[in-house]
Amino acid sequence: MSAQAKKRALSGIQPTGAPHIGNYFGAMRQFVDMQDEFDLYVFVAEYHAMTTVQDPAVLRSNIENLILDYLAIGLDPEKVTLYRQSDVPELTELTWMFNCLVTVPWLERAHAFKDKSDKGIEPSVGLFDYPVLMAADILLPDSQVVPVGKDQVQHVEMAREVARKFNNTYGDTFAEPEEHVVESVAVVPGTDGQKMSKSYGNTIPLFGSDDEIKKAIMAIVTDSKSPEEPKDPSSCNVFALHTLITPEPQLSEIKKGYEEGGLGYGESKKMLLENYLAFIAPMRERRAYYESNPGIVRQILDQGAGTIQKIAKEKMKEVREKVGL
Repeated sequence: MSAQAKKRALSGIQPTGAPHIGNYFGAMRQFVDMQDEFDLYVFVAEYHAMTTVQDPAVLRSNIENLILDYLAIGLDPEKVTLYRQSDVPELTELTWMFNCLVTVPWLERAHAFKDKSDKGIEPSVGLFDYPVLMAADILLPDSQVVPVGKDQVQHVEMAREVARKFNNTYGDTFAEPEEHVVESVAVVPGTDGQKMSKSYGNTIPLFGSDDEIKKAIMAIVTDSKSPEEPKDPSSCNVFALHTLITPEPQLSEIKKGYEEGGLGYGESKKMLLENYLAFIAPMRERRAYYESNPGIVRQILDQGAGTIQKIAKEKMKEVREKVGL
């Protein structure tokens, strides 16, 4: 397939802390899987992170670490345009233009805003306006496909609506994006059985130390059945993670040990830990390489910034003319 024939795909992750395996299986791995099939753009969503991270030293460290994480999981700089959101000032300009088209009641539908409001948290204007900035992220480079977790589908729908509203008002300008969700791993369970999320404190770190990973896995909540008792693998949080990490034929053997009895949760957790450490070993190796070669990382980011800036400048020239500026 030629580069011209590939659909453009785009996604990003907020640098709000160390990514966990829910981030990896729910979204990050999709980027690696998609980099051959699509013209893929992946960015660090710093502006979005500022709704929650307001310590500059922490934000700076999070950004640097997330870039290393992206490269460690297997994103190939020869195939992927990797960039920082803050390298594209046109995004905030386009967000303002979109703000002048969308309405307050429309924004009040957004899940992130409703969740905070329902919990009695007073949201910032940035959090309220989050879907509009995300629409700018997606629409500025004319992304056609957006890989997201199931809980993020609404944001792609809202970006589609923004594109339609702008196109109807000013003429055909933006492509209408489609979401790309891998259903089987769209929601990864945390150590307590809820969706894995930093806000729930139920995560298993993607690049934590052996001890941190062991502590998290051993803390996964299970029922109180003894090793001898039969267990339902479909309702076990440990087994749910095995299905993502453990290879065959061992996965089938573990399932059998659950259903027939004889395999305890403690033993299952130990196997999960061993398999997980083997699974992330190549990623850890890549991360160490890039961490010790900051000049290569800078070069990759400069290249990505140059690519996205060229697209952004051309697009905004068209947009400014259409709106009358």
